[in-house]
Amino acid sequence: MPRILDFNGRDADRTVTVESIVALKNSTTQFAQVTAATADESAAAEAAGIEMVVCMAGAVPAVRQGSSRVFVTAAIDFGGAVTLDELLGTAFDALTNGADAVITARRLDAVHRLAQEDIPVMGHLGFVPKKSTLYGGVRAVGRTADEATALWKKFQQLEDAGAFAVECEVIPAKVMAEINQRTGMATISLGSGPHANVMFLFSSDICGESDRKPRHARAYGDLKGLYAQVKAERVRALTAFRADIATGAFPNESELGQIDPDELKQFIASLDPD
Repeated sequence: MPRILDFNGRDADRTVTVESIVALKNSTTQFAQVTAATADESAAAEAAGIEMVVCMAGAVPAVRQGSSRVFVTAAIDFGGAVTLDELLGTAFDALTNGADAVITARRLDAVHRLAQEDIPVMGHLGFVPKKSTLYGGVRAVGRTADEATALWKKFQQLEDAGAFAVECEVIPAKVMAEINQRTGMATISLGSGPHANVMFLFSSDICGESDRKPRHARAYGDLKGLYAQVKAERVRALTAFRADIATGAFPNESELGQIDPDELKQFIASLDPD
């Protein structure tokens, strides 16, 4: 496991590094990435052998608390950090809190500004959910020759801006395969097929927590069902407690604190002295 010095200059072990992610371009190896928002989720990712997690920038401290080893990418959203200086400040804060890289779907000069400071920065191309109105709704991006060509130009521009990797969301798989072999950036596929360097799914979809599972996702668990069982069991237990109070069945003798009979007599006598 690679040893690095983190952004604070402290010794740290990481499952992977920026260099090893970029090196996937010349390898048949693929890494796995999932989302994490809590210490429990990042700890579970590490225990499962997941190399990379992505979280919102504000969640980095909690995620890093759960795992000191997974590669953490901090997502800088469209809210909050508006100007380039604010974006840069948010990125530095995320790195200081333990992130290894940042990801943003902001404009190219934002990516370039971060790269100028040697901040490992990922871009986001294809379907970007918060820009879905630009595509006419939720759909794959790159379904026509013209759209795929325009998308490829964005990949080239993003690489020129200094991004070392790019999240590729809901791009037709055959288009993604052609782009992947031509771009120098490490590619992270979210619903864009198998021809990428990193395979990415949301933890909530993997674990079966989501109400609506995207077509590109696969559920490997049923946490939603387990949560429903927990909810039902909580109500059952509370109902039984209330019923025992109504009937006098709670508390019983074994649940009461005891006092020696002689000690009790002495106590009562002290309350009502002659």
